[in-house]
Amino acid sequence: MLDPAVALTRLRTLRERTARRCAVLFRRGWGRRVADAAQRVEKIIDLNHTGLVVATVFFAWSVTPSLVPRDWLFQGLISGINAALGYGVGCVLQWLFRRWIRPKITIATPPGWARYTVKVIVVLGCALAAAYMLVLSADWQREIYSLMGMEGTTRAAYLRTGGLSFAVGALVVATYRTLRELVRFIGRQLSRWVRVPPAFAPAAGVLVLTVLIITLFNGVATRAFFAVANSAFSVRNDQMSDFAVRPSKPERSGSPASLAKWETLGFEGRWFVSHGPDPMLISAVTGKPAREPIRVYVGLQSASAEVTEEDLAVAELERTGAFDRKVLVIVTTTGTGWVNSLSTAALEYMYGGDTAIVASQYSYLPSVLSFLADRQKVAVAGKKMFDAVYARWSQRPENARPKLLVYGESLGSQGSESAFTGLADVRSKVDGALWVGPPDSNRLWEQFVSRRDPGTREVEPVYADGLVVRFAATAPDLDKPSPDWRRPRIVYLQHASDPIVWWSPDLIFSQPDWLSEQRGSDVSTQMRWWPFVTFWQVAADLTNAQGVSDGHGHRYGTLVLDGWAAIAEPPDWTPELRERIRTQVELAEDFERTVK
Repeated sequence: MLDPAVALTRLRTLRERTARRCAVLFRRGWGRRVADAAQRVEKIIDLNHTGLVVATVFFAWSVTPSLVPRDWLFQGLISGINAALGYGVGCVLQWLFRRWIRPKITIATPPGWARYTVKVIVVLGCALAAAYMLVLSADWQREIYSLMGMEGTTRAAYLRTGGLSFAVGALVVATYRTLRELVRFIGRQLSRWVRVPPAFAPAAGVLVLTVLIITLFNGVATRAFFAVANSAFSVRNDQMSDFAVRPSKPERSGSPASLAKWETLGFEGRWFVSHGPDPMLISAVTGKPAREPIRVYVGLQSASAEVTEEDLAVAELERTGAFDRKVLVIVTTTGTGWVNSLSTAALEYMYGGDTAIVASQYSYLPSVLSFLADRQKVAVAGKKMFDAVYARWSQRPENARPKLLVYGESLGSQGSESAFTGLADVRSKVDGALWVGPPDSNRLWEQFVSRRDPGTREVEPVYADGLVVRFAATAPDLDKPSPDWRRPRIVYLQHASDPIVWWSPDLIFSQPDWLSEQRGSDVSTQMRWWPFVTFWQVAADLTNAQGVSDGHGHRYGTLVLDGWAAIAEPPDWTPELRERIRTQVELAEDFERTVK
């Protein structure tokens, strides 16, 4: 007979064994379920973990400081694109490893649990690294805001960049995968209908798709896009601002006496001729009698098959008596025909209204699109307008000619430069040139900067000891390097933080001098150059170049007044008069920003 104590011990042992087996089976069941679920998710997402690591590196690069501050929304879009590019690079690296390196080395295949553990660690590590970089980025952004005298963002708000970047990056990757499936589909169809060997079908599919895309975007799509863009923006061009009133005085284009009809001047042209100081306001500021300033403007719709824009502009100058004024300024506009009202009004105050300013429109597109599509157009338009005005101006006796000046801002400076073959040509034809925020692609600007005096920085260059050409970010810069400044003078206004000045395709592969030399005072010391990434960062900054305070980015404010004074100072010029004019043009600029 079995002893009760022994029986009880055996029963307990059996119960414990059963419990352990059940637990093992339970764990094995849940483990299998988790593993199955992980495999299904991985199959659907098809996540490349090498690509994820490289994408995180690209994301980290993209949130490092650039030239102008960014809010979380803007940064999220840029970082998402950069992360997607990094993901693609990582995928290529892994493919190369598997294709060329893995077959040549012996590596034991790790168990499944080890592989999944590593993958989880990689995902968590990338997420933590991205979060850490966002925290640092928020601090960097606050530094840039501070350098520009602006209120910065908060860490909590900036962390939203991560979620948006993930969504944008996922969308880009999904687009690529869609194109990949399209290539495979084309390859199968080529194998089926054209009898392309299966081994060459994928390559043939890529070739066909590439040709279609290049043809589409270089031809039909590009023309269609800019045609639609022109059509869309021409609608705004036809709009009438409530604060743009048709001028009644004959000194303005669009008036009843004008050869250029009011309805044809476009949105920017109508604003230009309907505003600006009148003799009473000029006298109130200067304390001296003043004349009615002449403002001539020709829109895209002002010309006809018989009369070109430049011929119409010269006829308007003749009609208004512009060649009898003290100063005649040829302004090359930007994009939609915009003229910086502050720059023109400043000169009109300086010369008591005894001025004539002529400008014309060459496109319906905003500056960014004009830079992509109309650079040749602005060059041609700038040269034609200058040549026509200069030809008529040259016909007058030398002692009866007005002082001839040229002005251009941003893309307009490129169009204005195109009228001249070189420095000697500029000096032989005009009495001064003021070019503001010149793009890196400006031909003359690039020559002066690349040939700057040894030891001078790219952001603050000195050309030929500043005898003729000078560069300035502030008013005191105009007095450097020496008081010997010969006339006629050329002035470039450029900020170290202006992306329009420093953006260039060269940023893709080479570090620019303005990042290797001592930085400008409003550029973060934490900004670094990275291949491709810096190019995209500065390219993105182009769209926000004016979203900063005056004196930074592409906001030059009343520095244009100091530029005018440097190249064409009137005889009765005083520091007190300069400051009175500065105050008045600032008030006018604030009004324009409010109501336009």
